[in-house]
Amino acid sequence: MSYRIDKVENLIKEEISLIFLHKLEALQLGFVTITNVKVSPDLKIAKIYLSIFEKEKRALALDKIQNKTGFIRSELAHRIRIKFVPELRFFLDDTSDYVEKIEGLIKKIHENDNNKGND
Repeated sequence: MSYRIDKVENLIKEEISLIFLHKLEALQLGFVTITNVKVSPDLKIAKIYLSIFEKEKRALALDKIQNKTGFIRSELAHRIRIKFVPELRFFLDDTSDYVEKIEGLIKKIHENDNNKGND
């Protein structure tokens, strides 16, 4: 991966985090974290991965964010010096859910092993 793409990804992640913090607090999204940003090689598309703490609010929060994509992109354009501000696409990052599930399965296996040892 090129140094330039990496630099752009980090810059977008940082600036969008600040936009969420300072400009979108009225949306009441709950605790949202930008976990990753992946920019296409031509810098035309940026995929932004979000972690939303409250599981019940995830779909609603993502919908609110997607409705504000134009606003977020224009705010980003004012904050970064780049010839072309990429099209923004937001996705839920469910990695933490996956980790939780795996940890739960491992815990269950250990409990079963301990129960067998007591028999």
